[in-house]
Amino acid sequence: MAWLKKKPDPISDRTRALNAQIASLESEIKRLDAQLQSHPGQPRPRVASGSSREPGPRPPTHPPREPIFEEVNQTRLKTHAEPPNPPAHYNELGVRKYDFPAFLQRVRNFFRGPTTSNPKLVSYLAAGGVQGLRPLRKEKRVARNRFIAFSVVLFLVLLGIFWWFVRQH
Repeated sequence: MAWLKKKPDPISDRTRALNAQIASLESEIKRLDAQLQSHPGQPRPRVASGSSREPGPRPPTHPPREPIFEEVNQTRLKTHAEPPNPPAHYNELGVRKYDFPAFLQRVRNFFRGPTTSNPKLVSYLAAGGVQGLRPLRKEKRVARNRFIAFSVVLFLVLLGIFWWFVRQH
């Protein structure tokens, strides 16, 4: 019954292979270190580098130059203070008026969530579009909660329409 077996995950297989390779390299390092410690009279092996000459301080070829600074746009770095509220946002008693469009925007932003720098990658990961990758747990939970909320709203709307229809007749 092959259809009851779990499909192999390519990422976990690769993780196991890399962990085995890391373990073999660590054991080889320990073996070589023990071999080096057992023969203290022998000279240490030289480390191969890009140059064939002995390492040492280099003579300065020219005096150090002054650093070169680039102009940085400071307006992008500074946080923008909240703009002052115009008098149109206050009533005659000095109390701030209720801003219904701003409230709707806050509600939309709450359900929308934060924007991403790479939305195509996020959509691939959330939808499982990349072969071998499962959707993220948070994305599954958000999609499930959204479905439940819309189902409840639809049920309440249909119930209200039904009740109104029954009361009319």
